[in-house]
Amino acid sequence: EPDRVIPFKSVPGGELTLRVFLPPAWKASDQRPAIVFFFGGGWVSGSPQQFYPHCRHFASLGMVAVSAEYRTQKSHGTDPFACIADGKSAVRWLRAHASGLGIRPDRLAAGGGSAGGHVAASTALLEGLDEAGEDTGVSSVPNALVLFNPVIDTTENGYGAEKLGKRQLEASPVHHVRKGLPPVLLFHGTADTTVPFENVTRFRDQMKKHGNRVELVAYEGKAHGFFNYSRDKTVYQDTIRKAEEFLRELGFLPAGP
Repeated sequence: EPDRVIPFKSVPGGELTLRVFLPPAWKASDQRPAIVFFFGGGWVSGSPQQFYPHCRHFASLGMVAVSAEYRTQKSHGTDPFACIADGKSAVRWLRAHASGLGIRPDRLAAGGGSAGGHVAASTALLEGLDEAGEDTGVSSVPNALVLFNPVIDTTENGYGAEKLGKRQLEASPVHHVRKGLPPVLLFHGTADTTVPFENVTRFRDQMKKHGNRVELVAYEGKAHGFFNYSRDKTVYQDTIRKAEEFLRELGFLPAGP
């Protein structure tokens, strides 16, 4: 269970919360790296509990780890654009409140799976689409991305076109790649029939073309959701280890032996 549950945004029907996992010997005055995760569920459903195992692991390594709540169709009757706005709000809130949470605002990563991977990617790649009235002077762009079989193309070539209609290109991260984006680590199964593997290879190629750092780790024969702790603990551990290596290389975690 999280160490703290902190409201970060008021929406119709209540407040959205951040489920915060604190590292050993944490103090509010610390300057620690942080990571915020967004759950999957097709923008329709899902729970922050999906990433509790990831959060506890990264907290054990010294990071402040967060699993964020955001609106979904089932919980709030919203569309994917509300999910994007909430993701941006979560990153922005963590950065704005970094001093009280012992966080370095320039060492804030975002991650997520499936639709949650889309939310995380959108915080970095999609400009605008912010919550009305929010202080956009605080950046909602994370300093790194760790994405698990993310929805990365929302057109008919990917996932979600029917939910987005005429706005599908507006919400499609692969169509908004440009130079100067944060480093990205992708995990994807080659047998994914929900989010085609081709989508992430195309995204990787676009990122490289624009001079951005990107790594794609392919899992042969694995289907959608393969990375979850509840699905396959061996694969879960492999993704965690590779995510650790990625974050160490970026200076989010101390260098290994």
